[in-house]
This record gives sequence, C-alpha cells and structure tokens, in this order.
Amino acid sequence: MSAALTAEQIAYLSTQKLGRLATIRPDGAPQNNPVGFRYNADLGTIDIAGWNLAASKKFRNLATSPHVAFVVDDIASVQPWRVRCVEIRGTAEALTEAESYISEKPDALIRIHPSKVIAFGLTPEPPQP
Repeated sequence: MSAALTAEQIAYLSTQKLGRLATIRPDGAPQNNPVGFRYNADLGTIDIAGWNLAASKKFRNLATSPHVAFVVDDIASVQPWRVRCVEIRGTAEALTEAESYISEKPDALIRIHPSKVIAFGLTPEPPQP
C-alpha cells in the first residue's frame, strides 16, 4: 500500500532541510539519525543522500529491514504554541550508483516509499475569539 503526500505536505517539506530517519538495526533496536533529504516529485518518494552514505549504519540497516519512519518537524510559533510535523512511514531502498541530488556523479541513496503519512500543524489555525 502506498500513500501520496498532499500539496500542503510537499510545500512544508520544501521549506525544511533536515529530518530524522529511523531504521531498524539487525538486533531489532531502532536507530534514529538526522539526515538531509528532498522530495522526489517524479516518484513520490523521499530521497536521502549524504557523504559516505553507503558506509553508514542507517544504509546497512536496510539490508535487514526495509521498514523506516521519517520525521520532519519544527516549532512555527511559541506564542501561540504551534508545532508543525510530517511523519512518513514506509519502506526504503538502499540504492548504489543512483542519481544523486547532491552530486553530479552517481552515488548511494536511500529512497523512501511512503505507505502512511501523518501530518499536523501545517495550516495556521484561525485566532480564537
């Protein structure tokens, strides 16, 4: 089952540069790492690239389990308190020699295929009377 991101979710993601990717280690424990990302409009995926990515634990974890969660959030306002968040759950591919958005030469890439998207706080709430 796949889930498509809405225009509102895509617009929010385009304003952010950093997210957190949770993968599952071979011993079954979760591992969470900050990562740069981009939304791949052609495929409807989240693509994650990075320096020496193929040697990273998060990349290697995908050989054991492709299940991931990816979160991008921020605090839009303190007064009033307003948090924005997009969480994407799905499966990921650990690709080698893929077209990368951070380099002109093919490189390692993690590609997330969303199966569930949870989002909140993306639209400002109208002031309360």
